[in-house]
Amino acid sequence: MDTPEQITAKKVKLEQLYVGKDIADVPKPAIVLDIAKARRHCSSMLAATKALGVAFRPHIKTHKTAELTEMQIGDGIGNVKLVVSTVAEIEHILPLLKRFQKERRLVNVLYGLPLPPSQVDRISLIARELGPESISFMLDHPSQLVPLRRFYDLTGFPGGAFIKVDTGYHRAGLPPNALNKNGLLEKITQLHLEGKAILVGLYSHSSLSYRDTSPQEAMDNLAKEIRGCMDAVRYNHQYFPILSDKFTISVGASPQVTSIQNFEGTIGLENGATEKLVNAIKEISRGETTGIQVSLELHAGVYSVLDLQQLATNSRSGMRRFDEEIAVSVVAEVVSVYNDGERQSPEALIAVGTLGLGREPCPSYDGWGMVGPISALDQINPEKKLVVKRISQEHSIVSWETDDLGTVRQNIPRIPLEVGQYVRIYPNHACITGAMYNWYFVTDSSQTGGATRVVDIWMRAIGW
Repeated sequence: MDTPEQITAKKVKLEQLYVGKDIADVPKPAIVLDIAKARRHCSSMLAATKALGVAFRPHIKTHKTAELTEMQIGDGIGNVKLVVSTVAEIEHILPLLKRFQKERRLVNVLYGLPLPPSQVDRISLIARELGPESISFMLDHPSQLVPLRRFYDLTGFPGGAFIKVDTGYHRAGLPPNALNKNGLLEKITQLHLEGKAILVGLYSHSSLSYRDTSPQEAMDNLAKEIRGCMDAVRYNHQYFPILSDKFTISVGASPQVTSIQNFEGTIGLENGATEKLVNAIKEISRGETTGIQVSLELHAGVYSVLDLQQLATNSRSGMRRFDEEIAVSVVAEVVSVYNDGERQSPEALIAVGTLGLGREPCPSYDGWGMVGPISALDQINPEKKLVVKRISQEHSIVSWETDDLGTVRQNIPRIPLEVGQYVRIYPNHACITGAMYNWYFVTDSSQTGGATRVVDIWMRAIGW
């Protein structure tokens, strides 16, 4: 893995080569990030959580960059709470975390998987640089207490611990009424009392909202997740120690957390919130249940750039056209066009495939990515969309989005693309697409001519 110095050197070299150039002139396929859109999404989320009066813990696994992490945190003097999916992400943003600490901001990074024993030594090295209370872990099995104790032995201070609750998604975690699996809660409480761990609270990540199609469904899924964790407190309160801080209930996934942007200020039915969410927020806002002092924390990640899967949930009203909302796109070249009867319908061959786009489905259409607007489309029908219809390892086939393959061939428009032209493909799942690249070419659509001009290079964390 590259050192911070090596990453900086690569970034400087890339900036010298490409900053100021048009994306037409960068090596392709390439991933482009529009900083203006990302900034808007991050600002909207920070404003919404502040208005609701809840803590927010951004996840950085989507982009894995220091620059966008800083935008997710925002300006100010508040605590810096993050979630990561790999140790490499923490190592990559370590200089930023140290800078936050110099600004006297409390830093805590949650490793977002149940604790793997093989990663403890690496995480401990980072923790020793950041100091006490800087690292937290997720637990859903008593065996994970062994590496948690090892963390204490290696660092000399306790790691934070969230108990992972399964509120219905069934990816990880324990049911609300079964958190004390094989004495898990009793054992973590004992470590807490011995000063060898800090029991922070409960954590749930439920992506059931990815199936939603309206803001109301997303809000109700958020309410369900909050209620599930509150049920877990009621079922298990007898096992929890008395904490110096409130017991944190951390819930979220981008669709349901984004749904809070549908109302401003105080939550209420009159402001657009659903009855279930109003009741869930009211319950947790009382600050106490079964003698346990609780506080709400929301977490989300892909909201910062969005993608077609996120837009398909319609979790926030007033969203604009997909290319105006999604901050990341893949730039790729057209290498052949089939407009002259060679195929059942017109198609184009694009020089990017699964290894540059991913292969994640989207419930709102049949395709593996959507081509952004091109001027020739306006002459045909601005409502018609070109989509990645078939995909292979390093190439893909673009054709018209249609559910009617029986349409008479002569009525299907020609593909308005030329060999050598580039297209921008907007991904179904930005997290997976981003993982195919080592850096982003950054543009800024808020500047005149900035939508296609490279203004920066953002290096991504690579590996595990």
